[in-house]
Order: sequence, then structure tokens, then C-alpha cells
Amino acid sequence: MKNKTLSLLATAACAVALVSCDDDENNTPSTDTDARYVVAATVDDAVYLVKAESLDSDTVTVIGNGVEATSGTAWVFYQNYYLYNMVYNQGNAGQTESYYVTSDNNIAKRPGLYSISRFTSYGVVGDCVITSAAGATTETDANGNYKYGISFNFLNAAEETLSTSTVEGENYLGNGEYVTLAGFVEVGDKVYTSVVPMGMSVWGVQNYTGTIDQTKVLAEASGSNSSAASAGSIPGTQYPDSAYVAIYSTKDFSDQPVIARTGDMGYACGRMRSQYYQTIRGDEDGNIYLFSPGYARILDGTGYTQGTLGARVMRIKSGETDFDSSYGYVDIEAQSDGMSFLNVWHISGDYFLLQMFTDETVAGGLQSRGTGATRLGVYRGSTKTFTYVSGLPESDIISSFGKTPFTENNCIYMPVVTTDGSLPALYKIDPTTATATRGLVIEAESVGAVGSLVVDQE
Repeated sequence: MKNKTLSLLATAACAVALVSCDDDENNTPSTDTDARYVVAATVDDAVYLVKAESLDSDTVTVIGNGVEATSGTAWVFYQNYYLYNMVYNQGNAGQTESYYVTSDNNIAKRPGLYSISRFTSYGVVGDCVITSAAGATTETDANGNYKYGISFNFLNAAEETLSTSTVEGENYLGNGEYVTLAGFVEVGDKVYTSVVPMGMSVWGVQNYTGTIDQTKVLAEASGSNSSAASAGSIPGTQYPDSAYVAIYSTKDFSDQPVIARTGDMGYACGRMRSQYYQTIRGDEDGNIYLFSPGYARILDGTGYTQGTLGARVMRIKSGETDFDSSYGYVDIEAQSDGMSFLNVWHISGDYFLLQMFTDETVAGGLQSRGTGATRLGVYRGSTKTFTYVSGLPESDIISSFGKTPFTENNCIYMPVVTTDGSLPALYKIDPTTATATRGLVIEAESVGAVGSLVVDQE
């Protein structure tokens, strides 16, 4: 298997990644080795990985075909060598696995299994697939209140090892609030991540010496599951109309980051229950784009400060550590008939694909369960223009898009599932024309990811 020699290969691959502008989530294919297209699809509640010869035509089936995989939360391709099925292991529900293409052209599971207790964001940094989440640490104050931190899991692809760490999460921005992180972009020797303020824990309320709006402190517990909040806490940020980017100089997040802040848009992330989708992306010139859906507009009630700003885009120029004042902000909703977005992917150059909401009865179409986002649009950074994608099925019959699309030859392939009885298919989107063309058809119920894996050379 590759893992006997991949340490050198991964080092070389990461050296390439360090001069690349974007994270590798979209799995842009390698050009120096033979590769195979891989599709992750579901039928009868079982997940299968199947190979495909082309993404532009033909049909593949998962029925009696492919390799069965564990059902997970997200798919992550690492440097075209491995595909990780990220399993949210709450209550020991399952374990994360990884897969590769063998020298005899078969998809196979690697030996390593990883128990990851909880994560809300994920990505690729250096030689690791990483996850992160905010949560209570084991440290308490004199009253037994738990201090919050940001926990990381590091899955080393070459060595098949898992390591963990926790960094300070309380008062992260100097305002007493704890935070979580959403998405990671590696540029040169820096890692950029969007910071999402979460309000104040009970520890923060009792130990932070700054100014606290006591009217926001909960008198009793509220909510449930991912929206649960303890009595004595502030469940939402008091600064909803600000966006923050943390810029790290280490890949293990052990240094003190530089914080870039703007008051021209809200925090940048998509939201699907407990998952925070990545809406911080880089272009091929190393510029960082921050896309804010304006989620704080739908947060109201006891303990919350409702936001006012809509869906916007801002930029940090390559090599800089603050927002580009000459770029300002772009109002996406002004160009999209008032709609906001759930997710964002880099395509090529300075083109980005946005998964758009469609419910015109709600501001921006926003809601926190990830449904109702059934249109796609293309944003170009240099021209500040947004265009809806044509050539897709009608939005009212689209039930889902894939979470992990694939970029190749300056286009992006997006899995699309509909409710009209048609089989799921990949749609090739040309960003220069914002047009989609139906390609590979998959005999399955749904499709979660598509990408490319190089064939093992041993």
C-alpha cells in the first residue's frame, strides 16, 4: 500500500499545497499519476464507493457494485490519495475510515479506524485531515463551571495516526465570548479560518471582567440538542454584525493568531444544525474571500442579539492580514433576487459556486436546518458579479446537492438528486457561462461526493 512510501509523497504534495491558493476539499486531480474517478452514493440506507470512467456521460450503478462504506457526515479527499468518510461518533455511533485505489484498480479500505467524538467543521491542513469543534473542557472555576475551548482532531494521512489538541476558546476575540471555527484555507505558511462567535458560557459570564449585557443572560436553561443553552449563559453572540478571520502561522493552531475583523458583514459560515459549512475560500492568486449568509438575522428571542446585515462577500488580499478596504463588500442579495446561501466552493481562478436558498417568505430564505437551498449560483471575485446557474433541473424538484463536488479543467461537477423519478446525476458547471450540463448518471438514491484518486503505484 501507499502508506509505506507516502510520507515522502505526502511531504511533496503538501509542499505543492503550500503554494496553492485553496484547500483541497474539491479534490483537483493530480497530473503526474494515473487516477480514477470515485463516486460515493447511497441506496437502501447503505453507502457504496464506485469507480467511473467518465464524469461527462455513461451510467454507473451501486447495485451489486463497488465497496460498501460506513455512513458518515462528510467526505474529504486528501491530496488525491485517500478518501475519508468522516463519521460524527456521538455515542460511539461509528468510526471514520479511509479508502484508496489499489494497484490492481480496485477501491479498498485502509486499516486505520478513527473515533472522533464530535466535530462541527473539517478540512485539510498540511499532511492532515482535521476536524474542529467548540465545547466544554475539563477545566472548571471555583463554582464548578466548565471553561470552553476549541478541540481539534488531526488524522495524519501518511502515518494513519490520530492526535488531538485543545486551544483556548473563551474570550477568544477579547469580548468575553467563546467561539468555534468554520473552514480552513492554507495559503503559503498561513492558515486562515472563519471565526464564529457563540455567545458566553456560564464560565465566561462569571469570570470575564468586561462589560456584559445582563439582560441577555438566561435565567433558566433553554433549547435542546445543538441549540441547548445553560442557565447563566448568553446563547448567542452580542456582536452579530461583525465577521472575523483568524490567521495562524502554525498548522497545529498552537500560536496566537492574528485576527482580522470587519463590521461590514456578519460572521461567515453556512449552517446545518450542528454543522458549520465552510464559506471562507481562496482563489488561485492567494486572495481570501469571506462569504457571509447573514445568519444572525434569524436569531431572536431571549439571550440573542438579532443581526441586520444580509448576505455579503469581502476579501483579504494575498499576503495581507486585514480586509481589503478598496474591495469593500458585495451585496449578494442585491444580485440574487433577495436570496442568501448555504454553502460555497471554489471552482477555478476567482470563480466560486454558491448553494442558494429559495424560500422567498423568509429573509434571505435562511433557516438553520440546511433545507430549501435548491439553486446554484456563480460568483466571480474580480468583477463582483453573481449569476444563477442555468441548465439544472427546476429548483422545486431538486431534493439535494452533493456536499463534496469535484473540480477539473476549470469546471465543477455537482451531484444533483431530484424528486421527479430521475436517477441522480452529475452536472458539469462552466463558471464562465454559469451553465450546467448533465453528465454521469448514478443508479442510486442519493450521491454525496465525487472526486479522483490516484492509483497505488506499488
